[in-house]
Amino acid sequence: MTNKGVKNLRVSVKPELLRWARERATRSIATLGKAFPRIEAWESGEAQPTLKQLERLAKTLHVPLGFLFLDSPPEEPLPIPDFRTMPHIEFSGSSPELLDTIYLCQQRQEWYRNYLLSLGEEPLPFAGAANLNDATNTVAADIRKHLKLDMEERRNIPTWTQALGRFIDQVEAIGILVMVNGVVGNNTHRKLDPEEFRGFALADEMAPLIFINGADTLSAKTFTLAHELAHIWLGESGITDSRIFRLPDEGVERWCNQTAAELLVPGETLVQLYNPQNELPVELNRLVRIFKVSTLVILRRIFDQGYLDWETYRQVYQDELERLLTYERPITEEGGGNFYHTLNRRVSKPFARAVIVSALEGQTLFRDAYRMLGIRKGETFNRFAHELGVK
Repeated sequence: MTNKGVKNLRVSVKPELLRWARERATRSIATLGKAFPRIEAWESGEAQPTLKQLERLAKTLHVPLGFLFLDSPPEEPLPIPDFRTMPHIEFSGSSPELLDTIYLCQQRQEWYRNYLLSLGEEPLPFAGAANLNDATNTVAADIRKHLKLDMEERRNIPTWTQALGRFIDQVEAIGILVMVNGVVGNNTHRKLDPEEFRGFALADEMAPLIFINGADTLSAKTFTLAHELAHIWLGESGITDSRIFRLPDEGVERWCNQTAAELLVPGETLVQLYNPQNELPVELNRLVRIFKVSTLVILRRIFDQGYLDWETYRQVYQDELERLLTYERPITEEGGGNFYHTLNRRVSKPFARAVIVSALEGQTLFRDAYRMLGIRKGETFNRFAHELGVK
């Protein structure tokens, strides 16, 4: 039988698996009806798709084709601990976009770890060096010391975008991969939802990795990076929402939130700079320009230092949150529109350099290098290498 004949064969697929795949991808029959006019009949069991149709459906729904031939829908637990505490959101399942992003980052981390081992690199001394019994201000000071995070330098950085870029560079300089992306890989049709997650950390003594949801707001990205840094110091992988307002019941998240807040806005420095004589909105805006964090973080730190009672803090926080939501828009790319700058942030500059060098030295197949970097053409690879100063 010809290959064409095989493709046109009707295949037996359980309706519940088709329904599961569609719902997993949060698609409705109506939205798929144009591309797959018979999908309702397939799900009811009245008709069966051809192999070619099933392959197209699997690709559209971002599900492995083999899953559709199972006896029952598979369980897909998150491969890392789930620390999300967003209010009013039930996490009964995770989107294919989130799962595929974690899997992709795990693959990159594994490759990078093996690459570092081949070079004879030593484990990072700070990875997993802290524990929940350590004082958060002590750990924050240790992170600041490793990063050479100078608060006066941050104060003089002109824009928030530049401040975040500098922050990322400092984190990567000590051996932590930082990937910022608002889509799955380079697929702009598969957007990541910040309401599902803000970031995650993949702890490792050789190649720790932080992922930040690039579809989030600029101020949220800054706090997420600080929060995930605390996870790396703790040696705890996990997916988080890293919201500053709440002090989660979960011990790891509470500790990481407090450490992140102290890292970005040191309590001693805040006490020196805070002027309680000023109107609160005026003081918030003044301190925001100094610390390059959102007013929500400043509010939290003012509360932490005892300048606000809980009820006042809660009310002001909600008012400020509503105000921010009216004008702060997500910034989906850190590269300013330049594809290669954007790719730097999506895959992490140290990772990109390592992959390119390894490929040029013949240690990694070019096809594997293209896949890990999310590019398809040799011309793009060469230009990217040139932009990084590797070639």
